[in-house]
Amino acid sequence: MELIKELLIVTGRIITIFPLLLVVGLYMGKRAIGELPVFDFLIIISLGAIAGADLADPSISHIHTAYAVIAIGFFHKTITKLIIKYRKFGHMISFDPTVVIQDGQFIMPNLKRLRYSIDNVLQMLREKEIFDLSDVRIGIIEANGYLSVLRQDNKAPITLEDMNLTKKSCSLSYPIIVDGEIYGNVLKKLGLTNDWLQQQLQNLNIKTTSDVFFASVNTNNELHVSLKSYMEDKQNITPISN
Repeated sequence: MELIKELLIVTGRIITIFPLLLVVGLYMGKRAIGELPVFDFLIIISLGAIAGADLADPSISHIHTAYAVIAIGFFHKTITKLIIKYRKFGHMISFDPTVVIQDGQFIMPNLKRLRYSIDNVLQMLREKEIFDLSDVRIGIIEANGYLSVLRQDNKAPITLEDMNLTKKSCSLSYPIIVDGEIYGNVLKKLGLTNDWLQQQLQNLNIKTTSDVFFASVNTNNELHVSLKSYMEDKQNITPISN
């Protein structure tokens, strides 16, 4: 009986603590999720440890856990504002960007200070499709641990500007059918009608929207359609083997 009571307590805590973590995470902002400087890493580790201990041990006061989660969220937000306002303070609690490659040469003192091995950096270069160290003009380890690279001038990708060409502007696509359901509000915002959509589908020999898994329209009023039947036919899927 006591075990059932404790399991019910744990279930109740799961139901309450995860929505609270979600609210606090959204309050903290995308920065804490999209990248992990050392301060953000410590905050997330702390939140996980507090929530985990609360869920696993029914004897821990649940209200104290909830307060700790909320307090950490406010603390993180306050420190983030200070980092934005006072750059020196931000540098004090995070890593500065550090040059580790210059003109194809490793800066060994900086690598040792960051505790990065040559293999670590070579792997990050390969992830950027750079397989020759001599192609790198400047390589910088950012505060979040990622490698930023400036290639040598003769190794940089050719741009349209280099070729004196003008690229046609890209258009944004909007979903108007998802799993057979027409998004009428999107059509209306684009100044299009259901009759226009039906005519476009007929032009593609599509008899009903229920056959459509996904359809989108770009700013040039060009329709793109993905059919359910195409997904169901495995012969249409390109095989990938090791």
